Amino acid sequence: MTRILLTGAGFSRNWGGWLASEAFEYLLGCTEIDQETRRLLWRSKENGGGFEDTLADLANAKDSQGKKRYDDLTAALVGMFNAMGQGFMQRQFEFRMPPFVQYMVVTFLAQFDAIFTLNQDTLLELHYLGDRPGGKYGACRIPGVKPLSAATSGTLHDKIAPQQPDPANFKLQPSIQPYIKLHGSCNWNDGTSGGRILIMGGQKAISIDQFPILSWYHRLFHEFLLRPDARLMVIGYSFSDAHINKAIGEGVDNGLKLFIIGPSGVDVLDKRQKEPVGRPSRDEYMAKLAPNIIGASRRPLTSIFNDDVVEHGRVMKFFA
Repeated sequence: MTRILLTGAGFSRNWGGWLASEAFEYLLGCTEIDQETRRLLWRSKENGGGFEDTLADLANAKDSQGKKRYDDLTAALVGMFNAMGQGFMQRQFEFRMPPFVQYMVVTFLAQFDAIFTLNQDTLLELHYLGDRPGGKYGACRIPGVKPLSAATSGTLHDKIAPQQPDPANFKLQPSIQPYIKLHGSCNWNDGTSGGRILIMGGQKAISIDQFPILSWYHRLFHEFLLRPDARLMVIGYSFSDAHINKAIGEGVDNGLKLFIIGPSGVDVLDKRQKEPVGRPSRDEYMAKLAPNIIGASRRPLTSIFNDDVVEHGRVMKFFA
C-alpha cells in the first residue's frame, strides 16, 4: 500500500503559519506596497477572492508600473514567508511535552511513502528533513534541488538557505522519503534566470510548466496517486486549486482512498453556492470523491498529537 500526504496552509497553521486571509492582512502592513496595490487587494477581497487574485492580475501587467507592483507584492510575500520561518525556528515541533514516541509528529510523518505540499514555507526543512535512522526510510529530503552556495556555517539557517534546481538529480532514491514542494518555495531561485520559483496567483498550471522541476514534481504527484492501493491523507488544503483537484479526481477514478484533516472535515469539498431559497445545487466534485473517503478529522494537529487520545487513534487507522 502506498501512503501519501498532501499538506496545505492549514498544516503549517498548527505551528503559527498564516492562512490566506491572514496573509491579506499581513500585506496591508507592508510599506513596499503602494496605494494602488492596496486598492486592488481590497477589490479582490470585496469580490470574494484574496491576495492571489491581485497577484494574478498584476502578473499580466504590460506597463512598467504594473510590473513593479507585481515585483513589490511578490517581494512582500517572500518577506512574509521569511517571517514565518523565523517564527518556526522558535517553536517546538512536537506538541506533547515531554515527547512520547507514539504521539510524535515526526513518527507520524515518517510513515508516508511521499510528502507533497502546496506550501512555500520552510517548516519541515527546519524541523523534519534530514537523516532519520531506523524505520522504512533513512532520511527525508527534497529531490532535485541543491544549495545555491556551497558555503555552510553549520547553523539552523543552513536548512533554509537558498536552493536551485539540480536537473541531474531529478530522480527519487528508494531509501529516501521525498518531500515535494509542488508550488516551489520561498527560498528557491531559478539557476538560469535568477527568478524565484514560487507559484501563487491564478493560472498555476501554466506557471508550473515554466519550471522543469515543478513539472517533474506534478508528474510524480500523478504517478503516486495512480498507484494501486494508494491512500492519500490531506491536511489543511482547501480544495481550491483546479490542477490539484483534477489529479486527485483521476486518482479516485483509479481507486485512490482519501482521509481529510481540517476544521471543516469533509465539508471542505462542498463548494456549492448556498442559495437563500430552494435546494442548493449538487457539488459534482464532492459527489465524485465521497465514495472513496475513508475518514476525516475536524480537530487540529495540536490536539491530535498531544492529549486527544481518542482522535489520535482514529487518525492512525489510516495506516492500518
